[in-house]
Amino acid sequence: MKVICDVYRSPKKEGMYLYVKKQEGLERVPEALLERFGKPAHAMTLLLTPEKKLASTTPEKVAQALDDQGFYLQMPPAEDSYMRDVHAKNTKMPSN
Repeated sequence: MKVICDVYRSPKKEGMYLYVKKQEGLERVPEALLERFGKPAHAMTLLLTPEKKLASTTPEKVAQALDDQGFYLQMPPAEDSYMRDVHAKNTKMPSN
């Protein structure tokens, strides 16, 4: 398995990325998803191989999603309630 992917960053949600096959681009991504994702900002092009280390998934899962649906959506990690509490109690950090 070797797939050349373009990875796009969402301007609406920090940590949300959209992977697509380079040769297909965004053509198979549903319009409704693009509306929620925002205008995709190209983050990188990468060669997806079984040996490639990815932050939150496996290359096999990404490749399967690209074949099945034409895209892979990487969501940001779930917010850690412990870290949110630490942030709220730390007077050096501005509260949200």
